Amino acid sequence: MHELVLILDYGSQFTQLIARRLREVGCYAEVVPCTTATEEITRREPKALVLSGGPNSLAGGEKQYKADSGLFALGVPVLGICYGQQAMAEALGGTVAEGGNRREFGRASVKVLRDSPLFEGVWRTGESHEVWMSHGDKVQTLPQGFTPIAETGSAVAAMADESRQLYGVQFHPEVVHTPAGTELLRNFALRIARLRGDWTMDSFASESVAAIRGQVGGAGRVLCALSGGVDSAVTAALVHKAIGDRLVCVFVDTGLLRQGERQEVERLFAEGLGLPLRVVDASAQFLSVLDGISDSEDKRKRIGNTFIEVFEREVNQLRGVNSADIDSGTTDSDTISSGDIHSGSTNLGKTSPANIDSERTIANWFLAQGTLYPDVIESVSFHGGPSHTIKSHHNVGGLPERMKLALVEPLRTLFKDEVRALGALLGLPHEFLWRHPFPGPGLAIRIPGVVTADRVTLLQQADAIFLEELRAANLYDQTWQAFAVLLPVRSVGVMGDARSYDEAIALRAVTATDGMTAEAAPLPHAFLNRVATRIVNEVRGINRVVYDITSKPPGTIEWE
Repeated sequence: MHELVLILDYGSQFTQLIARRLREVGCYAEVVPCTTATEEITRREPKALVLSGGPNSLAGGEKQYKADSGLFALGVPVLGICYGQQAMAEALGGTVAEGGNRREFGRASVKVLRDSPLFEGVWRTGESHEVWMSHGDKVQTLPQGFTPIAETGSAVAAMADESRQLYGVQFHPEVVHTPAGTELLRNFALRIARLRGDWTMDSFASESVAAIRGQVGGAGRVLCALSGGVDSAVTAALVHKAIGDRLVCVFVDTGLLRQGERQEVERLFAEGLGLPLRVVDASAQFLSVLDGISDSEDKRKRIGNTFIEVFEREVNQLRGVNSADIDSGTTDSDTISSGDIHSGSTNLGKTSPANIDSERTIANWFLAQGTLYPDVIESVSFHGGPSHTIKSHHNVGGLPERMKLALVEPLRTLFKDEVRALGALLGLPHEFLWRHPFPGPGLAIRIPGVVTADRVTLLQQADAIFLEELRAANLYDQTWQAFAVLLPVRSVGVMGDARSYDEAIALRAVTATDGMTAEAAPLPHAFLNRVATRIVNEVRGINRVVYDITSKPPGTIEWE
């Protein structure tokens, strides 16, 4: 059994990154709501606690999400981060005040005031170091027993009660913008809390396989929704390792894919994984539900609902069931073996009519998705805490009750870099592991405004040129994600000595580690000029190309 670090979620968009960093140094961590009762926390027997940041305020007005003072009497080390430091200070008798015009957001420099086990081997007294701040309030008065161990010009940057092993930092050590952040978390977990650090990707893989087998059982079958990206590919490989030929992989052509995506996915699955693939062309259905829709959240929800309808139809076909049969409570069932499923085929073999219990049959099928934690945390708090919704994701939120399908989501607590490490462990080829992420809703969220077949074609052509040039310049593997966006604006241009009034394309390329934060990739101007020239010359209907240099935060990687 792994030693446990519990992270109390106060609503920060970075909460799960804390868990990610702790797992990176070999310590198993879970996130629970900040409202979790202290009695429940005690029952879990954690070896250490972390209080996350959050968007709320303890200074003036209504005070929400206070920390129970009993947390600090459990006898285990506690680290408060940002709002978590403020909650710790307030719970133990200190005070929190508004920062006024001295709020700190983004990069900041902290000065180390004294040595501490939290800084050991990383920072020394008198040194100044770069960190990432994101706070308006600040700890004004320290609780009894605490001393400041680092400061900025306007706030206590770190505090400690060494005798009780209680620590607080106002900055975010979990983000990559705090260069020494992982080392500080390592010190807290391994030096202060003295955890063994025995959690590895090997252990995660073996535990996930056991969990999948336990969930699916000995007779269950799994339909795996494939996008062609690394997330769904690793999901398929993991589920196949757990249940073998009882896995059926389905790839849906939504009509919103990159140029040549369907053919590329079929090739990669045949050559890279050797798994049979069932291809469903639902492009007309997806474009139909998006007709006239411009709101990004509406588009995502319509796409999510359509995916559910498509997979519901596929499960019913695989089971030899139609909707009318389900409603009447009787079905005809096919007897299907793995050999009945062929790439691109809709022929399910011979039918063996039989009256069966629809409830039992439905319960024997599961839907596997490559949902990752960034999808979840941007849609809703992972464990019911108060995180703010940034955007909904088509694969987050469960399935309609009528489907009676349980979700299998073995990657739901992992970040992209962890998924790639898991994929390498499972033997996936490099071409699979390092494909750029592609959103489940596809090009619909890279076309702000109304989506039409013609606009999809324009974007596909421009995007293909961008990716082709990235590969030719050996820049593809140096970027985390790169793509084109078809903007909902037209601009005046001059082409062939004549006035044009055509569409505009934005190019987006970022560098990142886990997708929770990102920087615009510093692509050379000569390269961008070459891409822009090709797009304007080769894609009829485009006369302007711009490059997006926004970081995340404040932006997101995708535009919608």
